[in-house]
Amino acid sequence: MPQHHRLQPQAPWVEVVATQEDWDAADPSLLTTMLGQLLLIRTFEEYVLDLAKAGLVHGPAHSSIGQEGGAVGSILPLTSGDTVNGAHRGHHQFLAKALAHVEPKGIDPTKDFSPEVREVLLRTLAEICGLDRGFSHGRGGSMHLRWKEAGAIGTNAIVGGGVPIAAGSAWAHRQAGTGAVAVTYFGDGAANIGSTLETLNLAAAWRLPLCFFVENNRYAVSTAVEEATGEPRLSARGPGFGVASWKVDGMNVLAVHLAMREVLAHLRAGHGPAVIEADVYRYFHQNGPFPGSAFGYRTKEEEQEWRARDPIDQLSGHLVRRGLLSAPDVERAAARARDLMAGIGDVLLEPLPGGKPGQRQIRPGEWPDPGFAHVGVRGDLSEFAGVRMADRDTFTGELSEQRFIDAVAAVMARRMSTDESIVVLGEDVHRLNGGTNGATRGLKEAFPGRVLGTPISENAFTGLAGGIASDGRHLPVAELMYADFMWVAADQLFNQIGKARHMFGGDDAMPLVLRSKVAIGTGYGSQHSIDPAGIFATAPGWRIVAPTTPFDYVGLMNTALRCKDPVVVLEHVDLYASTGEGPVDDLDYCLPVGRAAVRRPGSRLTVLTYLAMTAYVLRAVEALDLDAEVIDLRWLDRASLDWDTIGASVRKTGNVLLAEQGPVGTSYGGWLADELQRRLFDWLDQPVQRVTGGEASPSISKVLERAAIAKEEEVAAKLAEMAAY
Repeated sequence: MPQHHRLQPQAPWVEVVATQEDWDAADPSLLTTMLGQLLLIRTFEEYVLDLAKAGLVHGPAHSSIGQEGGAVGSILPLTSGDTVNGAHRGHHQFLAKALAHVEPKGIDPTKDFSPEVREVLLRTLAEICGLDRGFSHGRGGSMHLRWKEAGAIGTNAIVGGGVPIAAGSAWAHRQAGTGAVAVTYFGDGAANIGSTLETLNLAAAWRLPLCFFVENNRYAVSTAVEEATGEPRLSARGPGFGVASWKVDGMNVLAVHLAMREVLAHLRAGHGPAVIEADVYRYFHQNGPFPGSAFGYRTKEEEQEWRARDPIDQLSGHLVRRGLLSAPDVERAAARARDLMAGIGDVLLEPLPGGKPGQRQIRPGEWPDPGFAHVGVRGDLSEFAGVRMADRDTFTGELSEQRFIDAVAAVMARRMSTDESIVVLGEDVHRLNGGTNGATRGLKEAFPGRVLGTPISENAFTGLAGGIASDGRHLPVAELMYADFMWVAADQLFNQIGKARHMFGGDDAMPLVLRSKVAIGTGYGSQHSIDPAGIFATAPGWRIVAPTTPFDYVGLMNTALRCKDPVVVLEHVDLYASTGEGPVDDLDYCLPVGRAAVRRPGSRLTVLTYLAMTAYVLRAVEALDLDAEVIDLRWLDRASLDWDTIGASVRKTGNVLLAEQGPVGTSYGGWLADELQRRLFDWLDQPVQRVTGGEASPSISKVLERAAIAKEEEVAAKLAEMAAY
């Protein structure tokens, strides 16, 4: 018979319970501040639900009524330098952080609330209503609340989507040596999602000062936690990753406070991340002013049992018992909070003309200007003022024949030597003499602590890079080993990083560089061979560069690293071993944003192409001896295309071919052909023509792979057809 040895997790897992002695020993000002915050947040949420019932909140109103104790208890021990983010149900956490920021000495509920408190509530309500004076000028609404000055770095509508971003904030705190920590709030639904679990592992491996605060409100919309997992004690996730974990009654604000103080001591001492599970209860349904029992997934008896444990009632009872406040004092404080919210509502609302008594509308002057709708999708490039720009026709430095991959490594080494904020991260970037292709060769040894090999966790480390970028103290360069892996990290790339600047008001920079390789034609098959340009071009916020030569790579990477928008740098594997002209000593020039390169002049046909397809096009044109102008686009995103160069060529030739290697379904040329025909229709002698791969993604078989992609032969056939037109 085999022997069995019972194993125990290395990380501690404890439950914290506040005793009567703890309540008696608690500082009176702490308890009264807790009451002040709880009353303000509860009253605010009730007011939001009233507006939602009246149709004055466009979109969801995810109330946190019943859950305020977890937010107030955990945030009061934080400083303004500590950062928090949350999920779609995050009004209470946002308000707790913002109120603590403007009133660091506490809130006395027996006195009138300060103008700063009023301003926080006014701007938060305005944001939820979609109004211009909101923190993000109404773009974020109920689910996307951010005030970075207060350390509130953004609530998030994607379940678990904000967790990796908080890890980036925690990394930036640790790297800066400030002693600050990050707290990421999420619910029971997110406790089981991949981005959360990936980030738990990464944070543990890197010992980040990050608290994973799980609000176990027992229901993800209507699915009970016992239905969703075999271990409904969600703090059990922590020890499985080696993360110290605490469990606490979230309806007891003092118990949460005591647990968070222990967690903060753990985090600030450098012992790595921590988990807190707070058992809370949302009194209402997922969205709106109705209880869950109205939808049949909860009983009224269950709801009454939880309401009997209301955090405000518990705290008020102890305040009255200790003689710190009287019951009338508490009632008057609640009335002051209601009066405050009524006055704030009067600022934003007015009687509905011709409506029934009590009907109101948003004051017209509070709405944002419709012209603001698309402002701030990306920056204005003012960061390039005074920067030295150069292209092949203006570059005065020495050039030599060199390998493309050597230029990749050289320019990154140069930039890291001149800019200490740059940090490189990705899978194996710290090993194998520069990763799988040598792109980061020598960087780890030259720049200790700034080249970070990650676990295989694309969602987590990409989101972490986004959090670092949003923090602003460091510039992340993340590598996704193959472009196909972008789809593993799609939420972070497209929902988070790409949308962040615009979603939060258009003002905050998102300086991030994403490197990834296109491996079409290398025999790696369907899941390692995508060209992502076509999909990135239709996603807002990203800039896309596609270097073809060593010279271009240096200039384009320098530009990408200076840009305040997220930039994806596509590197084709076929180009790594290729050679071409590159700078010998001068690695500091930038190639201008939005400038294409005419690789071959011509007057009869225009061929637009990029990456490795450029060489195939040039060979096909030379073989056919055609009078064709070949334009290497270099910049592929909608905002950065060189329409001056493209337009001049099309007006001259009247014929356009878009040539790329990838499958037709995700083709970059699909949207570009439409744009060309709408912009330049009057100058076209025939429809825009295209060369792409087939419908299928490339296979492993050398024969089948070649049949699925486009190269020189396909370009030559299409050019011959067009020339005969």
